[in-house]
Amino acid sequence: MSIRHYTPRRRARGGASPLLIKVMGVALGLAILMQIAYPLVEGTALQVITVASVYLAALAMFLHGVASYGARYGWSLLGITLAFGFLIEQIGVTTSWPFGEYTYSSTLGAKLLSVPLVVPFAWVMIAHPCLVAARRIGKSWVFLYGALLMTAWDLFLDPLMVSDGRWTWVVTGAHVPFQPEIPLSNTFGWLLSTMALMTILHFATPRDRRKVGGSLIAADVLLFWTWFSGVVGNLFFFGRPGIALFSGAILGVLLVPYFFNRWVGRP
Repeated sequence: MSIRHYTPRRRARGGASPLLIKVMGVALGLAILMQIAYPLVEGTALQVITVASVYLAALAMFLHGVASYGARYGWSLLGITLAFGFLIEQIGVTTSWPFGEYTYSSTLGAKLLSVPLVVPFAWVMIAHPCLVAARRIGKSWVFLYGALLMTAWDLFLDPLMVSDGRWTWVVTGAHVPFQPEIPLSNTFGWLLSTMALMTILHFATPRDRRKVGGSLIAADVLLFWTWFSGVVGNLFFFGRPGIALFSGAILGVLLVPYFFNRWVGRP
């Protein structure tokens, strides 16, 4: 009788590269630093910061997805969200559905058809941390909680970009509270489209975290920073206290159960 030496197969989801985690941290840190500098610069520098910060944040969230859930999650997230974001934005610009009538300016860089290339990457930047939070809290309601988070995020993003001329709306009816330049249809369009995106991502991407490199801190940081910078920026730099209080209250209320669960609830 012979004794065969058995070497167990390496777990593909066992751990993430330390280099990948470092690059993720650098990308996220640079994105946040650029957003801090946003109200302090103007002209070409502001345009560069606007576009670069989105690409860096999207890169950080893609790498965080790989580090936390594995390569299949990261690439699935990237491919699905880029395709969905581009398609829904192209439909929106062309038909005015589901967001309302709007057009993009040339200040966001190169376009594919009518959509700036940076815009689908903004969807990646927003979708990943919202999906992480929704899976932690939503259970059977991942699609709704994630969509509400993404829509609340947009309540900060849209007025900032519109005020800087990145895109322009035609407002003929009701508008978002404290945002007369943005139609209420945009909020409903975001909620509808993000429910679809969250549903697709939830069922199409892995849900189990890796043993090593699986920390959710990068997603936590971006979620908290979005709320904090939105409130502080609108209060003290952009002169829009209504947006700070209205959008800040909505996103803040939505984030409370997630952060409570993360730091006080189950491990």
